[in-house]
Formats: sequence, C-alpha cells, structure tokens
Amino acid sequence: MKLHTLLQTIPFISLPIENPEIKSIVNDHRNAKPGCMFVCVKGHVVDGHQFAQEAELRGAAAILAEETLDVNIPVIQVQDSKRIMAVIADAFYDRPTHKLHMIGITGTNGKTTTSHLIDKIFRDVGRTTGLIGTIHMKVADHVIETKNTTPDSIMLQSVFQQMVQAEIDTSIMEVSSHALVQGRVNGCDYDVAVFTNLSQDHLDYHQTMEEYQRAKGLLFSRLGNKYQSDKPKFAVLNKDDKATEQFLNDTAAHIITYGIDHPADFGAKDIVLDGSGTTFTLISPGAEQKVSLKLIGKFNVYNVLAAIATAYVSNIPLDSIIQSIETVAGVSGRFESVDGGQEFPIIVDYAHTPDSLENVLKTINQFAEKRIFAIVGCGGDRDKTKRPLMANIACKYATNPIFTSDNPRSEDPLAILKDMEQGVKGKDYQIIPNRSEAINHAIQSAKAGDVVLVAGKGHETYQIIGKQVFDFDDRLVALEALKGR
Repeated sequence: MKLHTLLQTIPFISLPIENPEIKSIVNDHRNAKPGCMFVCVKGHVVDGHQFAQEAELRGAAAILAEETLDVNIPVIQVQDSKRIMAVIADAFYDRPTHKLHMIGITGTNGKTTTSHLIDKIFRDVGRTTGLIGTIHMKVADHVIETKNTTPDSIMLQSVFQQMVQAEIDTSIMEVSSHALVQGRVNGCDYDVAVFTNLSQDHLDYHQTMEEYQRAKGLLFSRLGNKYQSDKPKFAVLNKDDKATEQFLNDTAAHIITYGIDHPADFGAKDIVLDGSGTTFTLISPGAEQKVSLKLIGKFNVYNVLAAIATAYVSNIPLDSIIQSIETVAGVSGRFESVDGGQEFPIIVDYAHTPDSLENVLKTINQFAEKRIFAIVGCGGDRDKTKRPLMANIACKYATNPIFTSDNPRSEDPLAILKDMEQGVKGKDYQIIPNRSEAINHAIQSAKAGDVVLVAGKGHETYQIIGKQVFDFDDRLVALEALKGR
C-alpha cells in the first residue's frame, strides 16, 4: 500500500512529498525491514523515538512519530502515535474485523474459560473460529504463542487479517483492561461484548477500583450507537455483579443478561456439584432444562451461562449449545486435575486474584473429605494490596496453607511473602519460598481424602525470577513429586 493511501485514514494530516510503498508496519525497531513503516511509541520503559535511525538503517521507508527526527525518510508527525498506530493498522490490513463475527470478553476472572467454551460451541456446529487470549492465539487449528492477553494493535489486526484469509467466521478474544486503556483494540468492530465479573486486580496499574471498572466499561461503549438488523450488537452482562449497573449505561447495544442470584435472561437454579462435575437447571427464554457439566464449581456455572448467552445471540440453537457444553472436560490450567494415580485430588488453577482464589477454595471445600493443602504465591511487580488478602483467603478456606513464590520478577521473593503475612497474623500457615519444594512438600504430606491445590500459575510453563525465565510447569512438578511417594 502506498504511503499516501495509508495516510488518507488520518484526518488533517500533511502528506510528505515522497510516496513509498509500505510493505509492513512495526513498532519494534528490531523487526524493521525494507519497506516498513516504523511507529515510534513512548513506552513505560523504552521510548521508540530513540531507535528511529536504527529503523532507517534496517530499511524503514517511513516513520510515524510524535517528535521531529533526524532521518532521511518521510516522518509523519502526530500527537499520539499509539492511537494513530491503531488507525493505520486497521487500514493497512483492510479492516478485517468488519468481515468477522467479533466476540470480546472482559472481566477479572473467567475470560479464558468462557472464551474456550464459546469456541467449542461454535466449532461443534460447524462455524470456523479464531481465538485470542491468555493461553495463546489460534487461527483455525494454527496456534500462535502470545505474551499478552491482548496483543498490540498491529499484531491484532495482522492476526485478524490472517483469520479473514483463512475464511474464519468468528473471532473470540479476551480483552484486558490494559488493552482497552492503551488503545490496543481501537478499531475492532465488536458484535458481542461479554462481561464476566469484577474484583480486585491490576491496582498497580489502574490505582483504584473505580478506574479499573471504567476501563472495563470501554468495551461496551465501543459497541456503537446505532441499531442494524443485519448485524445487531449485543452486550452480555452478569446480572449478579454490581459493575453491570455501569455497563448498562455505557452501551446503546441490545442487552442480554445472565446470573444465578438475580433474575436474568439466562439463569441457573438447583445447582449441585461434587468432585466430578456440576448439574443445574438452565432458565432460558421460554424454556427450562437440565444441564450436566464435567466442569466443577459455581464459578464455572457463571462461565457456562455467559457462553450460552453469547452463542444464543449469535443464532446458535439452544439444544446444540447445551449438547456442546456438556462435553467440555476442562480448560488448560483452570481447575485442572493432575492424575498420577494418587489417592487424592491435585488441582492446578490460574487463581491469582483474591476473588478467584476464594471461588476455587470454596468449591474444593464442598467435596474435600479431610485436609486442604493450598499452595499460594503472589506475583512480583504487580498489585501489592492483594497479597495480604490472598493469604487471608488461603488461611480461611484451607486447613494447610503454604505460601511460596509465584513469578517474583524483580522483587525479592521473601519481601513478597512478608507482604502476604501481613494479612494472617496469628494464623497457622507454612512458608516454603521455593515453589518446587512447596509443591513437593504438600504432595508428600497428603493422604487419601485430602486435596492439594496449586494456585496462581495455571497454564504457565515458566517462572520469572529477576530477569531470567525458567522452565516451570506446576502440573509437571506435581507429577514429578508423585514419583517420590
């Protein structure tokens, strides 16, 4: 695409005399190559403007920047390069989200499980899907690894274009609060926006719960302000969460609700769960019917209701939805069982917020016969205020809480553990800083009737200590510990 054609998407921009062919867009100078447009972004740690000359040496044909630069290629100067980057990426990749059925899911907990449930429902009825989330990105059956829940706008639009080229029908994506505030999903034309729940997380970034909630609300306000019969917009909202009151006002889209404790379009009653699954009666528009899940826990009933409502507004028959949901065995790192032939359950879960940890431990308490070993840590360089809260929850719901390291990153692991201890003064717990040793201790101590929970990292296959990334998978460490019994 010619530079002038690309710049037509930006109002009141001054066109440079040169009009080179733009072959790609990058915001990392290390990825610059002949014919690319390099976007200078001011990050929290690194300022991309410092690398403009290196991008030129690597063959960049033009640069988008907020400052005057000493280079010999066209520089398009704008006030906010990150915002304009999203506009340009959308145009360069030919507005791919307008050609997809776009489903965005936001909330503190449950995004990954809900997205995978929706993905399975759609695939089971023959719809082709793409998936973007915490675990990975997927275009049909092709998996792409990702570092963030929601990638930046350039990568996003590139992946959406791949989906269009692969004749994908529906894109299902987790949308983080960071992505919404930072404009990574600007330009995405969502058809269905889903809210799971809101509880404390990311206050190191958002500072207050009010700001965190406001960030989540951006997804619903971006559904647009017009009504169209050929492509209607829906907001799928959790009626049992107070944040829904704000989101109802944030959007002009059609509203569909789900919940357990309050009347909703999709609800659940007569919930029964045990160590092997969950049953409930689904209340849906004009019908009630029994649902039997292999998934465990009330929190998973919420995830299932969100998925059912989303599929329903996407014109999938309710019978097909339920048939698909009932076959789901689980999602990687979400209440995932580790089976090494032992006589007690070992559960690995991504629970890394107070609310998610409480939900998991409450569920375990409903089927645990004897002791509950809960291995809990908190990530470094993240919200410190949730550390004592998580420790307190572990002590409240587990008979044998063990505090250990998660991903300490640049922080001292012992300092993180001291923060956790502030919430459990006078209570019984163990501290085993080495995560592998903590898991091994719990598994060697457990007996028939006990339950071992390894919380915090879930699907992750690494541990970040300082600036180093080590191979570490809670599930594999647990299996190795079982060999020593």
